[in-house]
Amino acid sequence: MEESKEEAKSFKELGVSDQLIEACDNLGWKTPSKIQAEAIPHAFEGKDLIGLAQTGSGKTGAFAIPILQALLDSPHAFYACVLSPTRELAIQIAEQFEALGSGVGVKCAVLVGGIGPVQQSIALGKRPHIVVATPGRLLDHLANTKGFSLRTIKYLVLDEADRLLDEEFEKALDKILHAIPHDRRTYLFSATMSNKVKKLQRACLRNPVKIEAASKYSTVGTLKQQFRFLPAKYKDCYLVYILSEKSGSTSMVFTRTCDATRLLALMLRNLGLRAIPISGQMTQENRFGALNKFKAGECNILICTDVASRGIDIPSVDMVINYDIPTNSKDYIHRVGRTARAGRSGVAISLVNQYEVEWYIQIEKLIAKKLAEYPANEEEVLLLLERVTEAKRISQMKIKESGGKRKHRGGDAADEEIDRYLGVKKGKLSVKLSKKPKRIYD
Repeated sequence: MEESKEEAKSFKELGVSDQLIEACDNLGWKTPSKIQAEAIPHAFEGKDLIGLAQTGSGKTGAFAIPILQALLDSPHAFYACVLSPTRELAIQIAEQFEALGSGVGVKCAVLVGGIGPVQQSIALGKRPHIVVATPGRLLDHLANTKGFSLRTIKYLVLDEADRLLDEEFEKALDKILHAIPHDRRTYLFSATMSNKVKKLQRACLRNPVKIEAASKYSTVGTLKQQFRFLPAKYKDCYLVYILSEKSGSTSMVFTRTCDATRLLALMLRNLGLRAIPISGQMTQENRFGALNKFKAGECNILICTDVASRGIDIPSVDMVINYDIPTNSKDYIHRVGRTARAGRSGVAISLVNQYEVEWYIQIEKLIAKKLAEYPANEEEVLLLLERVTEAKRISQMKIKESGGKRKHRGGDAADEEIDRYLGVKKGKLSVKLSKKPKRIYD
């Protein structure tokens, strides 16, 4: 990297237009982050990019700003397509595009599952400049929405690129690449990169510039990382103990399964803690409802699967707890990246039982760091055992009672109870982008 590009101290020095500088200022971006300072000059030169940066470091701005600046010079519909592995991240990306382009009337369409395709077709009929989508739903519209194509796009972005290269998305991604022009700019961004990127690089990038604003698998310096070895039978007690000790904190608790999110959320609520679950098996109404409750501060504990580990920015998450150690060590980077974002501090605590030691060792190898032990008095923790055991028993009974009421299309056994807790009304769901999002920095 040239020295002048490394030393850029302002968006003006990077060559960003005054209109976009004003939009950045409105979002609270006074100076470019490292990934923005290194990526934007290359993007302005017309290069394809592979960007690797820590979560919360401003990756979305690093690709959104060059696209919007190019759009200002040559405005037309369906100018760029951004692919995301999750619905929530897609909506967040679109919000940021609209916030950055608010002064020039940029229009976005969000194409994700769980939402009526008719509503999305209407949005496409308005000829948006930017399409943000999950791969499966984008393919549906390419096949079934009359008059919609991506033959005019100038930019393709794969956000959380390593996740999009998983087998789950491989076929859809191949079809999308065949449906868009070869003459385009392509950007791949993620907090972690796998060897699969090399395969895609050969397929759809032309002489890309690789930008590493962080070491390959790193966490930010403002993140305090700890672990606690414990017997599996006491894991719930330690979780409740930590959440009670840090009762004023906003926390995300990661589990391995959708069933665990539901059970833990019910258990914690039975103990008087303000917890809400989010997982891929929940209806989209409930997923949005849970996320909005958490963002608004009505619930300060979000129990989630890895559906919430990618890219989602929730201001001021104080603590991440790995209730279950991820089996894929790279997922650890994304999980703990939900806190200590944009220069803020945060805490990540991993609860490790005897069956998870090997996975934990892989995490320490990945980040090349020994984690500090979380201090806890076991006698104090076990004072909670009777209350926690009873709360869990009641929660299991509630789930069992609702087990015969599963919905036919991806419903949860406890959806009805979650509906009541969230205040979700039955009916059609649509995506309404926030016109004034909070500062988003991923």
